Amino acid sequence: MSTIKINNLSVNLEDDRSLEEIISAKLKIDIKKIRTVKIIRKAIDARRYKGAGIKFNYIVEVETDKPENKKKHQLPTTNYKLPTTKQPMVIGFGPAGMFAALTLAKAGLEPIIFERGADIDSRTKAVEKFFHGGELNLNTNVQFGEGGAGTFSDGKLTTRLNDDLIDSVLKIFVEAGAPEEILYLQKPHIGTDKLRKVVKNIRRQIIELGGKIYFDAQVTDFEIDADKKISAIIVNNSEKFSADAIFLGIGHSARDSYEMLLKNSVAMESKAFAVGVRIEHAQEFIDKAQYGVDFKNPKLPVADYFLTYKDLKNQRGAYSFCMCPGGQVVAATSEKFQVVTNGMSNFARNSGVANSALLVTVEPKDFTNFGTDVLSGVRFQRHFEKLAFELGGKNFSAPVQSVGDFLLNRAESKFFSVTPTYPIGYKVANLRECLPAEVSETLADALIFWNNKIKNFAAADVAMTGIETRTSAPCRILRDKITRRSISNLNLFPLGEGAGYSGGIISSAVDGIKSAQSFIDSLK
Repeated sequence: MSTIKINNLSVNLEDDRSLEEIISAKLKIDIKKIRTVKIIRKAIDARRYKGAGIKFNYIVEVETDKPENKKKHQLPTTNYKLPTTKQPMVIGFGPAGMFAALTLAKAGLEPIIFERGADIDSRTKAVEKFFHGGELNLNTNVQFGEGGAGTFSDGKLTTRLNDDLIDSVLKIFVEAGAPEEILYLQKPHIGTDKLRKVVKNIRRQIIELGGKIYFDAQVTDFEIDADKKISAIIVNNSEKFSADAIFLGIGHSARDSYEMLLKNSVAMESKAFAVGVRIEHAQEFIDKAQYGVDFKNPKLPVADYFLTYKDLKNQRGAYSFCMCPGGQVVAATSEKFQVVTNGMSNFARNSGVANSALLVTVEPKDFTNFGTDVLSGVRFQRHFEKLAFELGGKNFSAPVQSVGDFLLNRAESKFFSVTPTYPIGYKVANLRECLPAEVSETLADALIFWNNKIKNFAAADVAMTGIETRTSAPCRILRDKITRRSISNLNLFPLGEGAGYSGGIISSAVDGIKSAQSFIDSLK
């Protein structure tokens, strides 16, 4: 048997042949000699160069009956259990904490995990209750709980990271119940609904390997010894646990945890993030814009987009972010008296509405009115989230404005091409009143620019919902580049988005694995 890799297999949308038939013709071999076809990557090319139609571009591995000329190299497998005096502790069970814990558990280290929020089933009930007008749970919500913030987002697994561990993360997701197509699609996507099952199965695997997890268990303080090691952690202001190695995956919205870290002199710095709104279009509009006359072809997935703009006058960047085809806007606050938005999609992406964040970058120099310390960005976020809460009616409803009114700096229109999907409700208001002036100015210019890229993208009746502020962490927990340990605490490993080192499910998972592996290597 022989394995042949085809790196650039281009297939026209109109081609109704099976992949086996197409490969047979390309390789000029009898189709009966093709045993299996494994898709390594599948991407859509909708650019229509020189009148050409939409194409699928594949990378495939084909097993045939041709004689094998060379032996396959197999990597050795090693099972080991490392010695350690105390079990490592993982704080936070989002992607970074989850994959750090799984890596530690596979090494036989039996990690103890503390998650401030609830398990995924209880969390889902709490979130749905809030969406339907119930009380906000400050520790179990869209931001906090098993799976982290990404569990109630789109479940997108795209990343700009280029790392060999990405394939390992995807395989772990598939083994835990994710669809196998995420292994080869150019833009892999699990969906909020399926991701909940995956998260639960990874938790079960960690427990089977000897790990323990405590839900509703917020780490509220540290005890630090004379050697700058964290000797113990305090949970829920009462219980004390002796600590050896601590993996900190708190997520980008754990503001009280940042305050605790600052009190304990953990080295941090303020960093840039982005602020903006959610825009909503009919999914069919986006499909037509991207696919043209082929937009209803059943072979094509719902379309997405990515837009950028450079404000040369103010030297700010604007861009679309976390675009959710066939999804909805969600209420993503984790604190009282604030409104925050995010977007999510289920696996089917069949809501008929496309939404995306439209963001403008803000930097520490923009936070000076809110202090000069590392938490000035947190206070900046809180200020504008509170303004959005007040504009929305002070009941967690969101302020909504048409693009036409936003560009004219007014709030008059109550008619939208798509009814806003934010679940709690909305109130027509001027979003400029809950956005920094420099963000509003750049966003207005960007909308006009993008309207020339996608005709009617910024049509007057398109709805925008405010505001989006939790795009990434407002500060960074400083760590050594090689050991991945905090530069101020020798046994603290800052992880993922909350530490300011990743942006999304995949990059956070990879970051967790690498930090856990660094600790494991130090024990060998």
